[in-house]
Amino acid sequence: MGIVGEYKRRYALLLAARDSEYVKKVYGGYFNVFFAAFGEEEEERWDLYRVVDGEFPDMNELQDYDGFVVSGSPYDSYGDDDWILELCFLLQTLDSMQKKVLGICFGHQVLCRALGGRVGKSQSGWDIGLRKVKILKDFSPSNFLESLTEMPPPLSIIECHQDEVLEVPMGAEVIAYSDKTGVEMFTIGDHILGIQGHPEYSKDILNNLIDRLLNQDDIDIGFAEDVRAKLESAEPDTKCWQELCKAFLKGF
Repeated sequence: MGIVGEYKRRYALLLAARDSEYVKKVYGGYFNVFFAAFGEEEEERWDLYRVVDGEFPDMNELQDYDGFVVSGSPYDSYGDDDWILELCFLLQTLDSMQKKVLGICFGHQVLCRALGGRVGKSQSGWDIGLRKVKILKDFSPSNFLESLTEMPPPLSIIECHQDEVLEVPMGAEVIAYSDKTGVEMFTIGDHILGIQGHPEYSKDILNNLIDRLLNQDDIDIGFAEDVRAKLESAEPDTKCWQELCKAFLKGF
């Protein structure tokens, strides 16, 4: 599946979650959410691979892509499901090819795992809601950040995770942290970027996700109400995050 026609660049979404009924009804599926956040209809083709269901790109076609995005997932990034192990192998291959890979939430974690880092449960529990992320000023310059006129201040991002990166791979650089999570972003060279938060999410999507977590008894009502109250009075820096991601994927 993809946006087909004349295009200058080609990208793939490696979808590690199944579409919720809500996201299907309101947005037409997660593919549309990601394309709206990072895609450009006139110049790009985006293909969808539902890796959670064992659907992967042909290894012989990997060279045809300019970049890959790995989505979030309700699965554990340190799990040994067949599709997760196959995804790890694919990410190792893409790294060896120096292909651009952007990992979001689960994608950030599984990218870290695949390339030799360590992931696991956060000792401080769930992080759901808005979190201010501080981008470090003393890391090696990355091309995608050079496009920003000045180093951004702490940026608010939507978070929804209970796992985290515990140790980055050898050669990786931690470029952002928060008061809750030590590795909010990491890079390897100029071709790997992991982001723990969700630059593609809206508050609307998060609120529906909170409903689902409540229904599954994954979180309690008091915690959920506290998160919702804070969400009402603050906004994520969505535009800045999406521009940063596009700058990374597209090299501008």
